[in-house]
Amino acid sequence: MDKEALKKILKLPQIGRRRRVRPPSQSTALVIEGQTMRVVQATTSGGRTTISRVAAAALELPAGADFNDPNVLGPAISRALARLQLKPGSVVMGVPRAQVVLRTLTLPVLDDIRELASMVHFQVSKDLPFRMDEAVVDFKVRRKLLPPASRSEPDIKSDPTTLDAAPPPPRLEVLVAAVKRSVVDACEQTAAAAGLKLRALGLLPYANARCLDAFHLVEDEQAVALVSLRPDEMNIDVITQQTLLFSRGAGVKPPVDPASAADAAAPKPDAALSGPAAAAARSESFVEAVTIEVVRSLHGFSGMEPNLPVTRVAVTGATGHEAAVVEAIEKRLARPCTLLDPGTVMELPTEAREHAAGSLPAIGLTLGLGDEAGLPFDFLNPKRPAVQRDMRRIRILAGVAAAIALGVFTWAVRSYLTEKHEKVRRTLAAELADAEKKLPIYRKMISQSKVVGDWAGGGHNWLEHYAYLSAILPPSEEVYLTSLSVSGTGVIHLSVQARSGEVLAKLDKQLRAAGYDVKPVAITPGADRHGYEFRSSVELVIPAKMTIDLSKVKSPARPADDVSLDPAFSKRGGG
Repeated sequence: MDKEALKKILKLPQIGRRRRVRPPSQSTALVIEGQTMRVVQATTSGGRTTISRVAAAALELPAGADFNDPNVLGPAISRALARLQLKPGSVVMGVPRAQVVLRTLTLPVLDDIRELASMVHFQVSKDLPFRMDEAVVDFKVRRKLLPPASRSEPDIKSDPTTLDAAPPPPRLEVLVAAVKRSVVDACEQTAAAAGLKLRALGLLPYANARCLDAFHLVEDEQAVALVSLRPDEMNIDVITQQTLLFSRGAGVKPPVDPASAADAAAPKPDAALSGPAAAAARSESFVEAVTIEVVRSLHGFSGMEPNLPVTRVAVTGATGHEAAVVEAIEKRLARPCTLLDPGTVMELPTEAREHAAGSLPAIGLTLGLGDEAGLPFDFLNPKRPAVQRDMRRIRILAGVAAAIALGVFTWAVRSYLTEKHEKVRRTLAAELADAEKKLPIYRKMISQSKVVGDWAGGGHNWLEHYAYLSAILPPSEEVYLTSLSVSGTGVIHLSVQARSGEVLAKLDKQLRAAGYDVKPVAITPGADRHGYEFRSSVELVIPAKMTIDLSKVKSPARPADDVSLDPAFSKRGGG
């Protein structure tokens, strides 16, 4: 494989990188190794990150305390920071390789990071040793896999059917890291118990890769194996171009010096195994175990793609056995092996070089956090898939919301109409109460209007008949009217009081002579106080062809002693 093809394969696309406005101006990284806390502080300005302080402090833990309890570890970190006279506002921490599940996936090329995250979550859920809802998953696009080169001319001639075959699309090789959510929660709780704010939670093997990139130890077409010796384990990471190709952890712990063993619960060494000879034997055994694990790891990596040659091995740590390990690996593998000295390579301040050799992961975390794209893995803020919308649930909620809105609208309309009708009811009730007060007046008006209506409905000029009857009737000395009314059928009813029966007979003749049809007169004796001794009721029917000419009749003269028009007489009720 030539160099140009290898560069194309290892060229990372921009898919899957976080977008951040700007990196923090100051960052502090905390890495816990056994009972030692390593702290690195850095400042970022103009796209350049500068390490300002590297320190280490022992964690003072109570005897028999649970080291993994955040309520125990947090206060111990706070006390250690106080001894170092550090007060970081926010910090970045890392998850070691032993607590992370790494998987390599090959996926289609997607432009949307959320769609790529959805596919990553779907694929990796099949391989995790724990449930997906208990996991925090983040990923990084490691490389872009180009389709194989086109076939040669002889191959095309031998198989012409492949001439028009479309080449396969490119694929993405994605490195996925999954950690239990309980681990992330424990880191957050530890930071909170120490009075700190956790800003990011990275991956320690990738922090090592970021450091090697800063050291310029990796060339384009080569890979470097980094051996990290820690108090609780060792890690082997194969790195190229700030890309983690392989990572493996092994439970190889460095030997503990009996003179420096502070844990009372630790087993005491045998007297036969004490002394310089025993210490040398333990150191030699440790170096041999590390060398064996390195060889195993490199053999395992050699069968992976891309098959890049590991041209150099670098060793880092602060166990005191790093130089012996470098010598043993160089002899065993017959290739260059370097002991990393971050203090010299990065030109750190003199006071920061003492603890720089064991603080490589913390240095890598600060450098990665200061990059424009941020940490490639951040379990506190992982790349999340697009929210899957449950359309059935959305439709149900939309229907419920529409029903509630309709109910509210109906209630509002009902309240408006009810208030409107209530206002009309109050108005009508007030009018009804006023009408009830005026009911006697209305009844009187109705009665009077009925009389007027009967008069008008008869089709005759009743006042004219009234005047005509006043002229043709005998004088008041002989007869007078006690009542006059008109029925609905147009019949005139007269009630008269007469002096004698002869006057009533004369009245009958005069009415007939005037043109009225007179029904038989009923004469009833009935004297009044004025000497009129006969009473009679007369009904007059008006013929259809009857005409009245008032100019031809003349009303009798009023008697000289008539006082009926006198107001005083009317008030006394005189007749």
